[in-house]
Amino acid sequence: MNDRFALSLVLNAHQSFVRFRDTEKKLEDGRLFQSITETYLPLLRVFERLDADRVPFRIALSISPLLCDQLRDPERKSRYVAYLDRRIEFGGWEVERTQAEAPMHRLAKMYYDQMVDDRIQFVERYEGDILRAFDFFHKKGRLELLTTGATYPFLPFYTSYPEVIQAQMEMALITHRSVFGRNPQGFWLPELGWSEGLDEFLRAYSFSYTIVESHGLVFGHPTPSLGTFAPIKTKSSVAVFGRDFYATKDLLDTEYGYVKDPVYRSPSRDVAFELPAQNMAVLLQAEGVRNPSGFKYWNNQTELRDPQKSLYDVDGATKRVQEHAKMFLDNRLERLRAAKELTSQADLSLCAFDVDLFGRQWFEGPQFIEALFREAARREAVYFVTPLEYLNKKELWTLQTSTPEFSSWKEDGYAQTWLDSTNDWMYRHLLRSIDRMIELAERFPDGAGLKERALNQAAREILLAQDALWASNSASPREAAISRRCVEEFLHNFTNIYESLGSNYISTEWLTDLERRHGFFPEMNYRVFKKKR
Repeated sequence: MNDRFALSLVLNAHQSFVRFRDTEKKLEDGRLFQSITETYLPLLRVFERLDADRVPFRIALSISPLLCDQLRDPERKSRYVAYLDRRIEFGGWEVERTQAEAPMHRLAKMYYDQMVDDRIQFVERYEGDILRAFDFFHKKGRLELLTTGATYPFLPFYTSYPEVIQAQMEMALITHRSVFGRNPQGFWLPELGWSEGLDEFLRAYSFSYTIVESHGLVFGHPTPSLGTFAPIKTKSSVAVFGRDFYATKDLLDTEYGYVKDPVYRSPSRDVAFELPAQNMAVLLQAEGVRNPSGFKYWNNQTELRDPQKSLYDVDGATKRVQEHAKMFLDNRLERLRAAKELTSQADLSLCAFDVDLFGRQWFEGPQFIEALFREAARREAVYFVTPLEYLNKKELWTLQTSTPEFSSWKEDGYAQTWLDSTNDWMYRHLLRSIDRMIELAERFPDGAGLKERALNQAAREILLAQDALWASNSASPREAAISRRCVEEFLHNFTNIYESLGSNYISTEWLTDLERRHGFFPEMNYRVFKKKR
């Protein structure tokens, strides 16, 4: 059989903006720094190894504009280096502490060496600029860079507020051009949230394609004859890809997913939460609370009482990664061949995931991606392609015209995650503030000086409050308090500016302090909230 099938791997990277007073930096840094250490740097190392070995690889990555701004923030870069330095110092103590326990000592030494390499990679090789490192592989034709909503909102909730969707897409384009010097062709729908009419906005901003969850495409009108094995086009001529449901199931199934394999490292059990306080002094003195150290010695069987069976085995995990990569490709090919028997045009499996799955949530994830590309290079029947490359080989007019159904990629498949009894309180305040922001943009079309600064900051605060993760995190007791505080602070800041503009008095000192703390999107222009005539 001479059929060749295309696989497309698309990853999404986003970090919410959490920034309170300086005394609470631990809240804003932790997750971002973990992602840099456990996901972004390991992925870049994978790309470097594949490129050095001339292994053909293609991958697409959406980096949210809000994450771009955090990664290019000089203050955060310097704090990240300090974060690594503390863990390197802690690692030195940990290597000493474990000398009497040979298997654990080897792991401690491995983590320590990796932390040192991370610092060298970040400071010396990339000069603190991870975005430039990703752009390097884009320019080599290996990586396609997408964008998403400026602050990652669940867009279906704002279809009655076109000004919001316009602002999110305009700021996304402005930021992407500022960072990478070009317009993106693909738009990652935040949380893969789709509803009818979004394609008109995508076309207006010259996006060529987007991606929806499997059932969103399959339940489209009319039903796509090729299912998720090929993209469709909307009435606005925007191509829409469907996510491969079974690819997601292979990795993330709660019972049989690869990520749950007992051989793999446990993502949750970190020695920082088990050692006495005196052993954690170097981290506790600077961070105030117990944060993950990155030193994790146990596998997914960590609930077992036999410590020998629950100790993480690097070699065993590496072997299992190779097996799972082959299984993953075999499963994709099996389904594609079955679809090919029904229709000769089925030839694509698009696998879309949150980038943090590959590293921060699944330690072996970057190895899995590397193994996938190396295994695919040995097979004639499969090759990797980015969504844009796939579309460039097709004539748009040959794609079936269909309208996807309302959908998302969360557990219920629709919108319950972002609107339930835990988070419905925020929308009445948020929508009222959006109305006021549109009013400000209309009332002050030619703002200048201090007034323009205040209006730009008002727009930032409104955008920040729209992050979809505030609502989805409300179901978690641990995250709910932070999410609520963030939304309340953003809307409170906006209201202060709104009332100050109404009274024609703005505190320069207060505004300057707010700009310092929430000064993302330096290209912000509040007029993005003006109504389109």
